[in-house]
Amino acid sequence: MPTAREVAAVVEGAHREYWSTVLASTVRLTRDLDLAEDCTQEAFVQALRTWPDGIPSNPAGWLTTVARRLALDRFRRETTLRRKLPLLIEDPGAPGDSEQPTDPLRLVFTCCHPALARDAQVALTLRLICGLTTREVAAGLLISESTAAARITRAKKKIAAAGIPYRIPDDHELADRLDVVLTVVQLVYTAGHVAAGPELMRAELTGRAIELAQLLVRLMPAEPEPQALLGLLLMTQARGDARLSEDGELVLLADQDRSRWDARLLGEGLARATAALQQGHGRFALQAAIAGLHVTAPSWDQTDWHQVVRMYDAMLLGWPSPIVELNRAAAHSLVPGADLTAVLAELDALGNEPALKAYAYLPATRADVLARLDRPDEAVKAYDEAIDLTANGAEQRFLEHRRATLTDGSTADGRRGVGGGGLERPGRGGVGAG
Repeated sequence: MPTAREVAAVVEGAHREYWSTVLASTVRLTRDLDLAEDCTQEAFVQALRTWPDGIPSNPAGWLTTVARRLALDRFRRETTLRRKLPLLIEDPGAPGDSEQPTDPLRLVFTCCHPALARDAQVALTLRLICGLTTREVAAGLLISESTAAARITRAKKKIAAAGIPYRIPDDHELADRLDVVLTVVQLVYTAGHVAAGPELMRAELTGRAIELAQLLVRLMPAEPEPQALLGLLLMTQARGDARLSEDGELVLLADQDRSRWDARLLGEGLARATAALQQGHGRFALQAAIAGLHVTAPSWDQTDWHQVVRMYDAMLLGWPSPIVELNRAAAHSLVPGADLTAVLAELDALGNEPALKAYAYLPATRADVLARLDRPDEAVKAYDEAIDLTANGAEQRFLEHRRATLTDGSTADGRRGVGGGGLERPGRGGVGAG
């Protein structure tokens, strides 16, 4: 029989990998997000109690069956209440129906209904699709935990009050929701690419995001932006094995062994990005183009930084945001002969943006530029700020190492820029350097 510790580890892994699948299948039956979430959580609690007698061969199937059975039991106890519940599903199917491949995508579209405020759409999707805690949602969106909780609660109430259906929208409705759906899929990937906690990555989240992007491409094959997003994610995913050293430390793009990149994923990602760019220059197509410039360069030093900056300029024209400005400034600092004093002034001005107050990548980038300007004392203070704001253990260690190069008398590598002394995360308007 498995030990309690072994069972706890398996249940924790199942929660990370199967949460959204179990929840999505249960929502299709319950027609109610809160009830489905309660039953899904209780299924995992029951797993902790019963799996010591033997871990099932199909954990996802076991959890789904238990969650749906719990929901049916609740229905039987609360028949009167159930009659009053708004219908969230147009066709829930028979009680014994198993989960459908499109269930997670249906859940995304339900969360991204235009009746909801955009910030609530994103918060709710991260909570339900990723299974992230409210604290993790808050960290991902750079907001307080109380604000994240309020957004999630309001969104659930709005879905219930409006009777928003749990389904993939009709063709004429897709355009109104596509951009925010693409955004949340990208944020799901980001949540796994640089995860909160000791590990650098959460493979189940990056994998889930890629699966959702693939479903979107199949659903809307003529639309360039889903193709662009999938291309962007595949190019980022291709570098996964090179992002960690043999001793588990973070290796940013500047120092990665490019022979370790996955050539198959790169090829598919580039092909999809190229096809998207041939059809238009949307927000995700431009991000995919930036990723393509990085992965096709023979080396970090040979990256066409002028072209990268031009791509960010195009993004700022159509989709301005402080984070795009930050990424643009970071790339500008790497243009040969760039005026680093002017770049630092741009970064300092961005420090007044509310959206960047808790964003570790701003002080990390400032620290790198300050070090390259030979202002080590100020760089150390900026690194301290970035370390305090970083929730990922691998990134914290990386920043601590960069800080140590300034305090122990050694010299920081001034040519690396954001790829060596700073950090950059994908999913917020630019390709990640990590």
